[in-house]
Amino acid sequence: MVPDTTTSPRTGRQELLTALGEIEERVLWLSAATIDHANRVRPNPTGLKVGGHQASCASMVSIMTTLWFHELTADDRVSVKPHASPALHAVNHLLGDLPADALTTLRSFGGLQSYPSRTKDPDPVDYSTGSVGIGATAPIWGALARRYVEGRFPGAGTGRQYALLGDAELDEGACWEAVQDPMVAGLGEVVWIVDLNRQSLDRVVPALSAERLAGMFEAAGWQVLTLKYGEQLTELFSRPGGEALRTRLDTMGNPEYQRLLRCTPAELRERLPGTGSTREPLERLIATLDDDALHSAVRNLGGHDLGALLDAYAAIDDTRPTVILAYTVKGRGLHSEGHPQNHSSLLTRDQLADLATRTGADLDDPWRPLPADSAAARLCAERAEELRRPPVERITPPPVPTDFGRTPGGTGTTQQAFGRALLDLSRGAPEAVARVVTVSPDVSSSTNLGGWLNKVGVWSPTERVNWFADDAETILHWRENPTGQHVELGIAETNLVGLLGELGATWSRWGQPLLPIGIMYDPFVNRALEPWQFGIYAGGQSLLVGTPSGVTLAPEGGAHQSITTPSLGLEQPGCTTWEPAFAQDTEWCVLAALSLLGRPDGGSAYLRLSTRPVDQSLAAVPADPAARERRRRQAVAGAYGLRRAGGAPDVTLAAMGAMVPEALAAADRLASLGVAADVVCVTSPGLLFRATQARRGLDDAPQWVLDQAFPADRAAPLVTLLDGHPHTLAFLGTVHNTPVAPLGVTHFGQSGALDEVYRHHGIDTESVVRAALDLTHRP
Repeated sequence: MVPDTTTSPRTGRQELLTALGEIEERVLWLSAATIDHANRVRPNPTGLKVGGHQASCASMVSIMTTLWFHELTADDRVSVKPHASPALHAVNHLLGDLPADALTTLRSFGGLQSYPSRTKDPDPVDYSTGSVGIGATAPIWGALARRYVEGRFPGAGTGRQYALLGDAELDEGACWEAVQDPMVAGLGEVVWIVDLNRQSLDRVVPALSAERLAGMFEAAGWQVLTLKYGEQLTELFSRPGGEALRTRLDTMGNPEYQRLLRCTPAELRERLPGTGSTREPLERLIATLDDDALHSAVRNLGGHDLGALLDAYAAIDDTRPTVILAYTVKGRGLHSEGHPQNHSSLLTRDQLADLATRTGADLDDPWRPLPADSAAARLCAERAEELRRPPVERITPPPVPTDFGRTPGGTGTTQQAFGRALLDLSRGAPEAVARVVTVSPDVSSSTNLGGWLNKVGVWSPTERVNWFADDAETILHWRENPTGQHVELGIAETNLVGLLGELGATWSRWGQPLLPIGIMYDPFVNRALEPWQFGIYAGGQSLLVGTPSGVTLAPEGGAHQSITTPSLGLEQPGCTTWEPAFAQDTEWCVLAALSLLGRPDGGSAYLRLSTRPVDQSLAAVPADPAARERRRRQAVAGAYGLRRAGGAPDVTLAAMGAMVPEALAAADRLASLGVAADVVCVTSPGLLFRATQARRGLDDAPQWVLDQAFPADRAAPLVTLLDGHPHTLAFLGTVHNTPVAPLGVTHFGQSGALDEVYRHHGIDTESVVRAALDLTHRP
């Protein structure tokens, strides 16, 4: 056990613990009453289960009480495990940040959210949680984002980044991917507190070993503090028979221990001694305890001992990450404590009344405040002042250019164009580029970021020696220092998008906007999609670039050929997707995406790029400045007419990304057969879909792009074509209610040459011609 070094400027230690104990009881009551009101008091005409987690709140009450009402500073940030959200709202209520009537709105429309939400809850929430593992790791990436901002735009301060998580949450691989990343070992402000209650949703976890967990954290360079037993048990261990008691508890399986929590004192006297060599000394020790002392001793764990928690906080080593393994009882203080199926159980009315009596609350006036003259109320008021954060002054992001004014020629790929766009930005918009930070999982050189890295360097908290700086054959110069603007993580996509989300939230946390860009292979975007979309939900704004993509990555085979990613823009709220066909479109879309970031009315973006070399003259970029600007606006808005037939078209070919050359070749073939074809280059299916929804009054998006890309007087049967699932563009038939033949990829790919792979999936020129002839009923 760590030494007792905790003192308070306000009061002595015992007085402090007494006041914290009163607050602890009130937090327990308020969290339970909030859930009860949502399920049993508030009208529920549908009869559907509302839900809530009284037991999950109860196991965190002691930890949260000591944190908020003693340990935290205004600079600290805390991620609270999802099912403890009512306890967080109870804490915020006691701090004066949430009115009592708001406690009656848990899980109601427009009320307190089921799980903590930065963007939807009315009270202070530092991190959105709800997807297991993501809330736990978010403070790691929040710490890194704060360091990055503070190194460039001072004002983000210091402060610890806490994660309060359940032990079952450590089953998520995302936790361990983050824990062992080399970038994390130096983040001394990171503190995880594990609610080690040894239960999951359905059961007692049979083989959970804190020692094994401790070893895994220590191997990753973390400080480990274990709080297993409280003061009462520690004192009993010093008595005759105490070592036998410790041995019995230490070697007891989790299910057996949990069963003891459900025993009467008489049953405890029979069960606790066991059957081995500890039985006789344990029976003698137990005989010295009355029933109340025995009952409380069995559940006297370190995670509920206020003094032990304060001592653990005082022992945190701020030079490396820390994990506190705090043994707790799920449902502690409730009738359901320790029961294997207490996860979603609700106290009965009688049980709630008993809880009110034991905690000094009032069942008929559940939101009654603490007595104004009590030490607990005074401590709440003092802590409210100490934790009050000044309003954040938000800096407006610098303007991002819309066009660099040059037209790419020759043959090139959209992936290459992305790398050039970053370099052009660094030359032509220094204020904007100062806010750009790129992140990748060890794929910088293979995604055309080499030039950017050589120019801006790699971010590191401290400067590191580049031992290959004098190697003449070294092309990629890996200069690591605190001024670098690229962050390289290990090969773990969830880490990348977790960091991306927090870099994209600095505008709202500290008022300093960044323009974060994450780059990964498109086949792995789906692996990272869930944490990335959760970052968007939490207010993070970023640009995710998936490259290379699709079956166009022909030789790599089905394992590396993405199919579903083109439809992200249709399906992901808060995200605009672009899949450009040409280098010029790529530049325009990158700049448009960056202009969305770091602002209250902004959003995230996803670019799907390709390594297919394309003749850039096919883009036919207008030379006239006005016509060029019109093309740019159309490309950024979702589509433009790339080629128009001389008269009324017989068919329209709407193609996206790497497939545009096939559409143009098919148009030429069709013309030789007497079939007039328009070719429309689609750059953003999501923006086009929003425009079609707006026509029906279901969105407020602009509609003009539909009129310009798909004019009514040129409405014709439609062939859609993309290197991805065909449903992505199938909706375009609703623009003018025309027949549509959607072509795309619907099954896993094969390795091969490009023409072979395209033919295999029916997205080659021949397939486009056949589909057009079928639609136009030509012989």
